[in-house]
Amino acid sequence: MTDTTANLNLRPALEIIKQDSGQRLVKLTGSWLLRNLVKLPELNQKIGSYAADKNIQWDMNSVEALDSAGALILWKAWGRRIPAALQMKPEHQHLFDRCQAAEAPKPQQVSSKSSRAIKYTHQLLTTFRDQLLQLVALLGQLVLDIGYLVLHPGDIPWPEISITIYQSGVRALGITALVGFLIGIVLSYLSALQLKIFGAEIYIIDILGLSVIRELGPLLAAILVAGRSGSAMTAEIGIMRVTEELDALSAMGISHSLRLILPKVMALTIVLPLLSVWTSAMALIGGMFSAQATLDISYQQFLLKLPDAVPLTNFVIGFGKSAVFGLMIALIACHFGFRIKPNTESLGNETTNSVVAAITVVIMVDAVFAIMFMDIGMP
Repeated sequence: MTDTTANLNLRPALEIIKQDSGQRLVKLTGSWLLRNLVKLPELNQKIGSYAADKNIQWDMNSVEALDSAGALILWKAWGRRIPAALQMKPEHQHLFDRCQAAEAPKPQQVSSKSSRAIKYTHQLLTTFRDQLLQLVALLGQLVLDIGYLVLHPGDIPWPEISITIYQSGVRALGITALVGFLIGIVLSYLSALQLKIFGAEIYIIDILGLSVIRELGPLLAAILVAGRSGSAMTAEIGIMRVTEELDALSAMGISHSLRLILPKVMALTIVLPLLSVWTSAMALIGGMFSAQATLDISYQQFLLKLPDAVPLTNFVIGFGKSAVFGLMIALIACHFGFRIKPNTESLGNETTNSVVAAITVVIMVDAVFAIMFMDIGMP
């Protein structure tokens, strides 16, 4: 057996020495290694009892070997601190430095309300910028696809466009007619209550015509389509992501934008102006019924006065911005659809985000149109 092996097998021990000054000294000897310490659990209790005395001194110069486990046992027995009066070999110092560094409390970053608000605002603006850039890229790809189809008309996806027109337009006639009719009744009834006070009952035709044809009809149709068809488009693309159909299309070399995005955008751009005309017509019918019941304005008088009260320009404005609404709703629905990850939680979240974003953008675009054409089309 070599001397090194013999030193490693030395039994760890401690000895209490009373010095001439009257102070006690705890002298550690042997090899304080884990394999030796597990056989002497009573040493830990002795060290703890001696460590309670703050004036006692410690001498580790006679320790032949010390590993990290032995240093940790001593460290815990000392109450997780190095005694003030401790003598040890320099090569053992780094073991206790490591224990002390591990126990040091990490500084907690205390953020104020203002810093949290700034961080949240920064994240919000960054997300908005990224989403806007992705939408612009999607729109640019759409322009390239239209240019390609102009040169190759045989590749126009007519079946996809027609089925989207049916699902988003024909199947939405019932709900848009009901909502438009009820809104027309409500608007006519509330306006009649005020017009009776001033004896201006005949002006209910002007109020209904301008508000419905120019604003409410296109806006109601767009909101209903965004909630009904926009969410369906987002969920459809999301399901294709979950079932790996998008990956299959890519593997077959089929363009996502040409077969999925373009048909939806073209269909909604065509359908939404027609739905806005349908919704406006039903709202005017509802308003006409309410005006006849509350103000005794006949249907014939209402229909004869309506063209004079509402210039044709208002119809063109409402029709044009409905096409823009359809374009934006389809783009946003497809954008959020392709953001869906292959899990059900992402599917629900992005579908909700799609509907909220589409309705918000529709209202913002409507406000821009109202400001741009503020002085146009007024009688």
